[in-house]
Amino acid sequence: MKNEIRRKTGRSYRRCAFSGYRPQKMPFGFNESDPRCVEFKARLREAIEGLIGEGYAHFISGGALGMDMYAAEAVLELRRRYPWIILEMVSPFDAQSAKWDSPCRKRHARLFAQADMVTIISHEYTRSCMFARNRYLVNNADLLLAAWDGQPGGTAMTVQYARSLDIPVRIILPAASVPAEHACGA
Repeated sequence: MKNEIRRKTGRSYRRCAFSGYRPQKMPFGFNESDPRCVEFKARLREAIEGLIGEGYAHFISGGALGMDMYAAEAVLELRRRYPWIILEMVSPFDAQSAKWDSPCRKRHARLFAQADMVTIISHEYTRSCMFARNRYLVNNADLLLAAWDGQPGGTAMTVQYARSLDIPVRIILPAASVPAEHACGA
């Protein structure tokens, strides 16, 4: 894979990066026909469309299963209505999807093929390439939209990193109703 710029946004547009859970941490797992997943994707699409209304037009996805792919797909769907918006797909390393099942690899390839920009962090897997990808997302964003309910892991570290740089973070809960003691504010 190589870095590509197929189409750029204007300088006045704001940038939003996505972070969030893989399907294993989502309440619906890999079952995208589960009503909770359908509802989550609808809330995610609505949140992204709201950001477009606020002047965000460059959206950055880390290309992983789960939130990253759901958000990228929502951006591509919204691009039909808002043709000026840009999708940047970021891969932590060339073979990110190599060990995934065939449908997931095809989905990943389709998203990278339809992206306006492709950024590759490393050609080879390294112990730090995922963290480097997450730092790239935050360092190139004016806002982080995260599917997070407080669980520790890569999303938590990405949210923490964004907050340490005073990058605003908006949280979209993976489940519509999470007990208040588990919900995280924006």
